[in-house]
Amino acid sequence: MLSLIIPVYKNEENLPRLLEALTDLNLQLKGDFEVVFSIDGSPDRCYELLSEQLPDVAFRSTLLLLSRNFGSFSAITAGLEAAQGEYFAALAADLQEPPELAIRFLEILSSGDADIVFGSRERRSDPFLTEMASSTFWSLFRRYIIKDMPRGGVDVFGCNAMVRDRILTFRESNTNLVALLFWVGFRRSYVGYERRSRQEGKSAWTWRKKLRYSVNSIFNFTDIPITLLFYCGGSALALAILGILTVLFARITGRIQVPGYTPIVLSVMFFGALTSIGLGVVGQYLWLTLQNTRQRPNYIVYKMKKYNAIESS
Repeated sequence: MLSLIIPVYKNEENLPRLLEALTDLNLQLKGDFEVVFSIDGSPDRCYELLSEQLPDVAFRSTLLLLSRNFGSFSAITAGLEAAQGEYFAALAADLQEPPELAIRFLEILSSGDADIVFGSRERRSDPFLTEMASSTFWSLFRRYIIKDMPRGGVDVFGCNAMVRDRILTFRESNTNLVALLFWVGFRRSYVGYERRSRQEGKSAWTWRKKLRYSVNSIFNFTDIPITLLFYCGGSALALAILGILTVLFARITGRIQVPGYTPIVLSVMFFGALTSIGLGVVGQYLWLTLQNTRQRPNYIVYKMKKYNAIESS
């Protein structure tokens, strides 16, 4: 059986089309299919609408309501924990990724050719600035952090029970689930697709969330920022020593009559900025360390309901 995990946040307007697409998937999979909807503290009526409609759909389903908004990766992890299938896939609720990807994932996983399958974006139907920013980020991420990452990045994936069980043992805070799937290794496969344009509603994936996602993805999987800081500090020290020697030489030879105001100000500004950046980089690593040391859960399930199975809450 395939368990499809769908994180839901501000997707009220496209729920009818989503349920229709999932019904078609269920027919293609001949009922060996369940869907786990993980409501990530959505402020709209997603939970109420799904509670009303899921008893009447043809496929088995589980409805999770998290106690607040924990982020899409935490919502997916909660869905993976509640899922009961042999194979698993995660797709977005906005249907920008073709639902048929889940069938392709299942074919590859059930054949035994791979343990993890990634959906690789080959083309996008996003606004120009969004597409340019995403392409730049994934290009740098692929070059310096995870070299196996596809050029267009990854949003959706499928895996078998062995990988799912391993992923559930990780309790890292503010992490990147996709990067973790690359980190654990196992046999991988890729399925290319074209990302569709959004048809209903407005994306909740704001620039602020994208920036936070980028920072967490970088600081959780590489020491490049603190290494760059080390090299910048070394370079600044070398420049400072060169400047000191130059000033001393000029002073000894009588070329400096009055100490200059400009060099002092520039030096203070330069090293002040460098120190501030350094504190920010070190602080980010310390914050992540503190979060992981606390060992707080990455999500809290407030309610759970099962449909076309044993009823529970």
